[in-house]
Amino acid sequence: VVVLSNNDGCIIARSNESKALGIPMGAPVFKVEDQLRRQRVNIFSSNYPL
Repeated sequence: VVVLSNNDGCIIARSNESKALGIPMGAPVFKVEDQLRRQRVNIFSSNYPL
């Protein structure tokens, strides 16, 4: 599992499994999008209540 920043631009949180796959913290999504799909990582957008 990875959680994306506002506007879904960067990875701001990762599960232990995502860390083990080598997905870097703070990485722009467009740079790792293929890897996330290949490895079937669940992607969630951050949700800040107003």
